[in-house]
Amino acid sequence: MTATLVKEASPPAVTMADRRRRARRRGRIIALAFVLPALLLLGALVVYPVIFSVGRSFFDASGSRFVGGDNYTEMFRDPATLKAVRNSAIWVVVAPTLLTGLGLVLAVLVEKIRWATAFKLLLFMPMAVSFLAAGIIFRLAYDEDPDKGVLNAAVVGVHDAFKGTSSYPAARARDGQGLTKGADGSYRTTAAASPGHTVGLGLVGVLPTELPKDAKPAYAAAGRKAAGDELRGVVYLDFTPGGGGKQGKVDRGESGLPEMEVEAVRDGKTVASTTTAADGSFRFSGLDSRSYTVRLPASNFSPPYEGVSWLGPALVTPAIIGAYLWIWTGFAMVLIGAGLAALPRDALEAARMDGANEWQIFRRITVPLLAPVLTVVFVTLVINVMKVFDLVYIIAPGPVQEDATVLATQMWLVSFGGGNNQGLGSALGVLLLLLVIPAMVFNVRRFRRSQR
Repeated sequence: MTATLVKEASPPAVTMADRRRRARRRGRIIALAFVLPALLLLGALVVYPVIFSVGRSFFDASGSRFVGGDNYTEMFRDPATLKAVRNSAIWVVVAPTLLTGLGLVLAVLVEKIRWATAFKLLLFMPMAVSFLAAGIIFRLAYDEDPDKGVLNAAVVGVHDAFKGTSSYPAARARDGQGLTKGADGSYRTTAAASPGHTVGLGLVGVLPTELPKDAKPAYAAAGRKAAGDELRGVVYLDFTPGGGGKQGKVDRGESGLPEMEVEAVRDGKTVASTTTAADGSFRFSGLDSRSYTVRLPASNFSPPYEGVSWLGPALVTPAIIGAYLWIWTGFAMVLIGAGLAALPRDALEAARMDGANEWQIFRRITVPLLAPVLTVVFVTLVINVMKVFDLVYIIAPGPVQEDATVLATQMWLVSFGGGNNQGLGSALGVLLLLLVIPAMVFNVRRFRRSQR
């Protein structure tokens, strides 16, 4: 019997390259397992909304009828949307430019002070405040009432310190009591007055509690006789506390009106002017023997200066940009300061040894060397500015909301704030995305080049 020995086939040898491929494959699977939750969230929160918004922009307000590009056409016909585009352009040009400039100046100056860290912390603190809280803060600061708005309180204080203010904005003359009101708001006597006479100018409309503290009774002043070349008079409150008295006559309990400007007028020209004393008395001396009209100028009755309408149609956008600067100046300063700290000091010292002053060093050395950092800060702020919503929505009052609106707020107003047209709102969202993408791509490329 012949025995046939069958030799079993041996398995192929595993090479080192195969082992490396398997290890890499395992590594990719493990990495994918860790990244998968983040990818799912990214897809659910970013990719899907973008795709849905693009698709929704081609349907009508109800979402049931396909309208093609009608929403995009309507978007550029709507005056409110065009105003939002204009305001967004103002934001993009003004806010990042001012912030980058302020951040650069502050970063350079902070380097030269002793308490640099404390100063940086103080400027960076607004970043910890939410846009909602910052909007409420500045809505109160911009209030037009000087008793509430701190900015108008400061403006009114400075104005009154240099120009003064009327003490009798509500004062007026009774009809038929010898005074007539002019077209400019002034009051003048109906009868002519000559030197040697005393005239009484009675006014009403002033509460006794609103009289100046130094006001005195006018009765004694009304009884004084005028000299031959002077014209005397008294301006008084024609009201007796507690009742009684006679209209058009100075009674014992009636007060004079101090600090009231009085003019003597002849042939339409002011011949002399003076200011009433604490008892309301006044006198013009050295007048020739002619007839004069006594006038109380309109400045005595002008309403008090109320300050600046910060949140009016003309200033609402600059006012909101000011609030944005308050929040983000610290951010720009810290980033630029980090770039400034990395600058080669030998170049700065060499320039100083060559006789360059600080302005020349700043303009010709510091700024050019910081150009990459300044560009990144500027583009980052441009992206952030395009998405601004909270400050505009909170600070701008309802009547001027349309004057301050930007693309982000307009998108919300059209979709959910009363417009209920999510087709048009989606088109606005797509427009905003298209405007942001170039800045984002530019920033990503800058980061990649810096890493190389």
